[in-house]
Amino acid sequence: MTRSAEALLQAESLAKSFGGITALSDVSFGICRGEIYGLIGPNGAGKTTLFNLLTGLYIPDRGSVTLNGQRLSGRKPHEIVTAGLARTFQNIRLFANMTALENVMVGRHVRSRAGVIGAILRDSRTRAEEAAIGQRAMELLAYVGIEKHAQHCASELSYGDQRRLEIARALATDPRLLALDEPAAGMNPSERVGLSHLLQTIRRDGVTLLLIEHDVKLVMGLCDRVAVLDYGVKIADGTPAEVQCDECVIEAYLGAPA
Repeated sequence: MTRSAEALLQAESLAKSFGGITALSDVSFGICRGEIYGLIGPNGAGKTTLFNLLTGLYIPDRGSVTLNGQRLSGRKPHEIVTAGLARTFQNIRLFANMTALENVMVGRHVRSRAGVIGAILRDSRTRAEEAAIGQRAMELLAYVGIEKHAQHCASELSYGDQRRLEIARALATDPRLLALDEPAAGMNPSERVGLSHLLQTIRRDGVTLLLIEHDVKLVMGLCDRVAVLDYGVKIADGTPAEVQCDECVIEAYLGAPA
């Protein structure tokens, strides 16, 4: 079976420019079900632009994205989340004055069925659904290891715990694919080890992962396959061992020999 046939997410010939600057040029790749797929590259390589194309924050100039056979290109971010692709952000985006529990409940509401009328009337079905959302949110806080902070405002949590909270909120949407934009940024070494274990657990429990990360050691030790961007172009795609030995990758990170 080909990689394309196995792919949960397939990106084909993605391109994006801003004014006269090309951020991405003809980038294609596939992410297989159940794998951890890494995306690395020097600063300015186009990694976050690619994430924003996948998740609907940007519309590609050319190319397409499909998830589980559904076309995502041109759809709104909330529609993409509903289709099964959730993300976290490089700069943490939590509701600072809401509790950790409330933050996760917000993510869960993408799967709720109560409409405006139900929310106003507060009928028994709406109340039951709200209780189920709260229970699931508590389960996810425990899953990521921060249930003791359930009633603490997000702003009161440590940086590492805020990262975990953002992951819990994304998991509340029941994603098929979870895209993580530099989840280890700002973490100390012990927090990074804990994060690695958490991501392995998430994958083991059936969620496919896409990971942007500057910590190359973390990526190489965690990912099944890795793609490398440089100046908006994909220059390598393969196993960590293959990528680490690729001359184009070495040149992109270390520079060409004099």
